[in-house]
Amino acid sequence: MTLYDLVFGPFAEFGFMRRALVGCMALALGGGPVGTLLVLRRMSLMGDALSHAVLPGAALGFIFGGLSLPAMSTGGAAAGLAVALLSGLVTRLTPLREDASFAAFYLISLALGVLLVSTHGSNLDLLHLLFGSILSVNDTALILIGVVATITLLTLAAIWRPLVVECFDPGFLRAVDGRGGLVHTIFLALVVLNLVAGFQALGTLMAVGLMMLPAAAARFWVRELCTLSAASSALGFASGFLGLLLSYHLDLPSGPSIVLVAGIAYVISVLVGPRASLRTLRLRRRWSPS
Repeated sequence: MTLYDLVFGPFAEFGFMRRALVGCMALALGGGPVGTLLVLRRMSLMGDALSHAVLPGAALGFIFGGLSLPAMSTGGAAAGLAVALLSGLVTRLTPLREDASFAAFYLISLALGVLLVSTHGSNLDLLHLLFGSILSVNDTALILIGVVATITLLTLAAIWRPLVVECFDPGFLRAVDGRGGLVHTIFLALVVLNLVAGFQALGTLMAVGLMMLPAAAARFWVRELCTLSAASSALGFASGFLGLLLSYHLDLPSGPSIVLVAGIAYVISVLVGPRASLRTLRLRRRWSPS
């Protein structure tokens, strides 16, 4: 067997592998810029909280519609947006910080979602919602992921400047035109949409991994915001490609394999990346005057 057969053979031979690869590419295109902005805004754990917030809505969609993608996606999007809006409301009306508010609602959502699926479904249904199955995505799921990626890129292009300003100085944006709250809400809606697109393929527990790990790794390679977003998307797609190969040849679960490859890329970036990695900091200390 040649190297070409090992690397490209599974995608040339099996349609489900090609669909999974296309799904990874679309998730990386939409999730790369969103994950980069989450990292820059120090909202990484909020992304994780929103990924769990999708679960009760997806569970209700499953209860009323079965394993129906439109039903679970609609329910998941509604639940995620509700948690985002409620967390923002609690933050505005009380002294509680936004991260603490997200953490509280995320725990409630996770417990409620698991309870709903456990009482109205089976352990297999629960595992499907929590971990997904990217190898079983169909054309409808691919269309949903592609539409979400397109909406994400077009919306980010429209609000890019105020969104970047809010990342570094939200007080300035509020003082200039008062749109900080609106931009923040739109951005959270994009996060929820990308998590809804990803949960069908990677599950609610893993969807955030392909969004956050490449974005965190990209910071050790490039500096400018646009190149950070592009590098994050490239790393996300590479993680999907290598993770699918790993799962195929070693007979491993596809979703965890993809996220694990992304995690390995992050660790390598922390160790040897050209920007602020452990290697560069060590060299800087070695050559700095004492």
